[in-house]
Amino acid sequence: MSELSRRGTEGVPESVAGDRPLTREDLAILELENDLVAGHACKVVRLDDAIDVQRLRTAIGERLPAAPRLSLRLSEVNGEPWWIDDPGMDIAEHVVEAPGQRNESDFLAAVARIFAQHLDRSRPLWRIDLIPRVGDGGSALIWRIHHALADGITMMRMAGSVLWDEEPAARAAAVANQRPAPAAGRPARRRFGGLRGAAREAPQPWLRSPFDGRIGGQRSVALVSLELQEIKSIAHAAAGATVNDVVLALVAGGLRRWIEAHHGRLGAVRVKVPVSLHNMHAEPAAGELEPGNRDSFFCLDLPLGSAEPLDRLAAIRSATRIRKQEHDAQHLDALMRRLARTPRLNHFAERVLAHPRSFALNVSNVPGPRRPVRVLGTPVTAMYTLAEIREHHALRLAVVSLADTLNFGFVADPSIVADVDHLASDVQAEARALLGR
Repeated sequence: MSELSRRGTEGVPESVAGDRPLTREDLAILELENDLVAGHACKVVRLDDAIDVQRLRTAIGERLPAAPRLSLRLSEVNGEPWWIDDPGMDIAEHVVEAPGQRNESDFLAAVARIFAQHLDRSRPLWRIDLIPRVGDGGSALIWRIHHALADGITMMRMAGSVLWDEEPAARAAAVANQRPAPAAGRPARRRFGGLRGAAREAPQPWLRSPFDGRIGGQRSVALVSLELQEIKSIAHAAAGATVNDVVLALVAGGLRRWIEAHHGRLGAVRVKVPVSLHNMHAEPAAGELEPGNRDSFFCLDLPLGSAEPLDRLAAIRSATRIRKQEHDAQHLDALMRRLARTPRLNHFAERVLAHPRSFALNVSNVPGPRRPVRVLGTPVTAMYTLAEIREHHALRLAVVSLADTLNFGFVADPSIVADVDHLASDVQAEARALLGR
C-alpha cells in the first residue's frame, strides 16, 4: 500500500465526479513532506476586533463553491494519486477556535505551534484556526493550506473568493490585482540562453550556508510590516529597480547585520526567488480548475560584502535584470518538464537544485489586495505569509502586500536560527538605512 493510501482514504470508487489527477508539481510537493517538515503555507490575518467562529464557518461554507479546490481531498483512483471532491466535508473540522493569547509574545509562540502541525490528509488540506483575542484587543486567523493544493497566487485568489467581505465587482478587481504582471511570454529560442540560465542555477561548491543544518520539528516565527510607499520610493530612487529588488536588498542588509553578529565572516548568501508562471497559460475553461501550482524560480547571490546599502541594491537590480531578460525561470521550467520524462534524471536534477550549495534561503513575494479588506465586517489590520523550511534550509522568508503595507513573515528552526526576531529587526534597520534615516 502506498504512502498516499495510508495517509489518505482507501476504497475509492473508480470514477468519482470532479476527480482530477495530481500534477507533477503537486506530487513533488507532497514528497517533500515528512515527520519534521509540513507541506503547507500559511496566512496570518490580524483583525481589528473579535469575530465569532460560528459566523465565520457559515460565511466560508456558503462561499466554498467559489473556490472548488478547498473541497478536494487526496485519494487514489485505479492506483494513481488523485484529487477528489469531498461531499461529506465538515466545515467545523476546518474552521476551529483556538485559545486566546495574553500578549504578542504568546501570540507568536501560538502561531509557531499551529504552523508546525501537519494537516490531516484524510480531509481537504486546509484549516483556519481563529484566535479570538490577542492581548487587549483584536483577533487573528491562522489559515494553513497545503502547498500541493495551492501556491501563493492561487491562495490569494481563494482568500478573495471565500474570506474577504468584498462586493462582487470589488472582489473581481482584487483578484485581477493579484495576478502577476504579464511576462514576456514564452522565452525566445536562443541557442545558448537555456544553458546560461542552467549554469546560473547550478550549485556553487565554494558557498557555505549559515542555515545549513539538521532541522527539528519546532518552529519560531517573526512578523514585520513596512510602508509599501516607502519601499516604492526606494525603488524609484534606484532607477530601474523593482519592489522585489528592494525586498531582496532589505534581506541582504538584514543578513549582513545578522551574520556579522553571529558568524563574523561575510560572504555571499545565495537566495532562491520563486517566479509565478500562472500568466503564461490560458485561463481554465468554465467548470475547470486552474493549476494549484504553476511556478519556477531563479537564484542569485546577495552581495553582503559591500557596506553601502545602495551599492547592494544596485548589484541586486543588475542580477535580477539579467535573469528576467534571459528568461531564466521559464528556461528552467521547460528543462525540468523535459527531464520529467526520465524519472531518474529528473530526481537527480531536483536533488541538485535543492542542495544548500544551490541556495541558502528561499525568499518569495506575492502581491495581495491593493485595497483594505474586511472579514465579517471587521477590518484586516495586517496579513503575513509563513512558508515552511526544509532540511538544510533552516530559514524561510515570505513577503505579501496588503493595501499600503508590505509584510514579512520569517520561519526558522530555533535550534539553528535562535533569534529570528533579531533578523527581522535587522531587515527593518536596513529599510531605515535605504531611506536615509
